[in-house]
Amino acid sequence: MPFTGEVITADPFMNALEDTSQAIGEAPPPGAILFVDDEPNILSSLRRLFRPQGYRIFVAEGGAAGLLVLERESIDMVISDMRMPEMDGARFLEQVRGRWPAVIRLLLTGYSDIGSTINAINRGEIYRYIAKPWDDNDITLIVREALERRRLESENLRLLALTRRQNDELKELNSGLEAKVDERTAEVRQTMSFLEMANQQLKKTLLTTVRVLSGLVEMRGGLLVGHSRRVAEQARSIASRMGLEENQIHEIVMAALLHDIGKIAMPDRVLEKPFTVLSQDERAMVIKHPTQGALALMEIEQLRGPALIIRHHHESFDGTGYPDQLKGTAIPLGARILAVANEFDSLQLGTLVNRRLTLAETRSFMVDNRGKRYDPEVLDAFDGILKAALEKEKPKDVLLRMHHLQPGMLLAQDLFNNDKYLLLAKGFMLTPVVIEQLRKLELGSEGRPLVACVAAESLPKKS
Repeated sequence: MPFTGEVITADPFMNALEDTSQAIGEAPPPGAILFVDDEPNILSSLRRLFRPQGYRIFVAEGGAAGLLVLERESIDMVISDMRMPEMDGARFLEQVRGRWPAVIRLLLTGYSDIGSTINAINRGEIYRYIAKPWDDNDITLIVREALERRRLESENLRLLALTRRQNDELKELNSGLEAKVDERTAEVRQTMSFLEMANQQLKKTLLTTVRVLSGLVEMRGGLLVGHSRRVAEQARSIASRMGLEENQIHEIVMAALLHDIGKIAMPDRVLEKPFTVLSQDERAMVIKHPTQGALALMEIEQLRGPALIIRHHHESFDGTGYPDQLKGTAIPLGARILAVANEFDSLQLGTLVNRRLTLAETRSFMVDNRGKRYDPEVLDAFDGILKAALEKEKPKDVLLRMHHLQPGMLLAQDLFNNDKYLLLAKGFMLTPVVIEQLRKLELGSEGRPLVACVAAESLPKKS
């Protein structure tokens, strides 16, 4: 296909200003982006969106034309459509990766293209994929963050080279140049500080990417909103209670945030139904999502551990789960923990059974399935968390003077008079006659008050 690339740049005067600014050490231009799509209207929309932001923009109406642009121009980022004639996005991005590995690669795809998207991830090692139709704010933010990451990596390499050069210069200094040594040492310390900051930023990038992907799942709306984050917090609590190491906990949390990524292409009608009322075809669709999610993440080295957890988080301890019917400790520990955290939230959302369960009902369901659906050791650790939550919900018994007593109240403890004689036993239900007698008894006790402990469940309900 012929090269139709239109280059959007400033006029010659502005180009000269850019060259001058780079020479004096100011920030370089934002970067060069190549858009590849066989639909001219898509290219026009992208060009209109990114034109005001100062990027150098190139467009090509197909993979072959895009490769020609890359041969002629210095490109920082490629954003390619998935479905194109002659050369699809997966094949095109694979060639870009092989010939220009430093170029950032993004894929435009529809929700229905999950299989093709996974293929593109595996073959082209793309940085991100963006669903059509895109949100203008989301795509501009993704592009800006990706180019900033590339800039940070380049700056990291530059600082490393600078550090090596400065160390070589320090070796050449003699002992008589103490002032020079002090000056260079200060520069090296500052450079190392910048390097540490850059490295920490790169470490945070992975977790940020995981959170963004998790956010994409929640963008489907409905019952998915907040689900992954709640599951991640419960999984962290269980893993910490079981004494796992920090790196294991971190891996489980990342898996929890991404455990529903395989649902991204499912129709809303399936996502909103409880599993127990799904049709056979709908269940088959749901059962595939752990495998699809794991495959989408497996080729990313840092996410292989979470991907394995995601694949097996619907396995049951007794071997009746899916997709591989693993049993007992053959199921990865992270997956056994994620299963408990995920189903706890699903039971309260009403997506596992046909109604929302209360906290007490949820605990009863999970305890009943100890050793069946759930690993006993994991469930025991989580049950301690559940008991604490239930205890907070449990109303407290109260101490009341005689003039506050009402008919129907139950005594939570034995009631004694001031001389330690038993008046009424624990569990006695107060009547108007008894209350009147108790009030008279208190009045005749020379100012010493009588106090009854009343059971919480018998207190009047607040309106």
